[in-house]
Amino acid sequence: MDLLEEVVRLRREGRKCALATIVEVNGSIPSYESAKILVRDDGTMAGTIGGGCVEADVWAAAREAIETERPRRMNFNLGQDAAYDNGLICGGQLEVYIEPLLPQPRAFIFGAGHISKSLCQVASLAGFSTAVIDDRESFANRERFPLADEVHAEAYEEVFPKLTVNSSSYLIIVTRGHRDDMRVLRWAVTTSARYIAMIGSKRKTIAVVRELEKEGLPRAAFDRLFAPMGLDIGAITPEEIAIAVAAEMIAVRRNPESEWRGVAKSVFAHEELKALLK
Repeated sequence: MDLLEEVVRLRREGRKCALATIVEVNGSIPSYESAKILVRDDGTMAGTIGGGCVEADVWAAAREAIETERPRRMNFNLGQDAAYDNGLICGGQLEVYIEPLLPQPRAFIFGAGHISKSLCQVASLAGFSTAVIDDRESFANRERFPLADEVHAEAYEEVFPKLTVNSSSYLIIVTRGHRDDMRVLRWAVTTSARYIAMIGSKRKTIAVVRELEKEGLPRAAFDRLFAPMGLDIGAITPEEIAIAVAAEMIAVRRNPESEWRGVAKSVFAHEELKALLK
């Protein structure tokens, strides 16, 4: 198997993986410099760096790198460490570099109004693949969104099954009304999206969540909801709001282990609104 072709395939599917490479060798080892092993997000492997305990340790470190999305280096001494006595005492040393390989983040923008138009531009510049969804063809079209990778002019419920949403997905809900926002949010919280954001005030968000709770959705389903969406920079214009939202998306993307990843930014973290939720 060509490991680089496999990396391309995984990224196209929106999956994570990690590539471990022997980058330095001193003395005798059971492999060679530049040998590689690919660890997929499901734990399966391709390639080899020599087998044994070294490979087992690298596999575990690669799984961690996939989770944290951060690279790391590992050094092994095959002559001194008794842990590597399973046919691997060769007297040499090796260094392994483990690099997480992530799919391009994808922003799904629901609604094709002024904010969406600006957000599509900003998100594209920031490295996000973008898809715009609206049920109005006069708004969701290539003329308004030339930078979008996809534009869907269909009823929201008809588009949902066509969208590949995973842990590299960012869902931004900016439709033309509360009811449409609710339709999208009802679906969004059932996905594995990394980021779910909705436009509107805190009180509007509470009202929407209450309605969905009446339908049977649990409160915990909304822990990942970022609302009001965007960093608090005092944004007013559509362009400023787009920048605030894109900045928040970048913060979530670049800090997978931080408070950005969960309830710390959700509407339920606002103390002044807790009474309204009782």
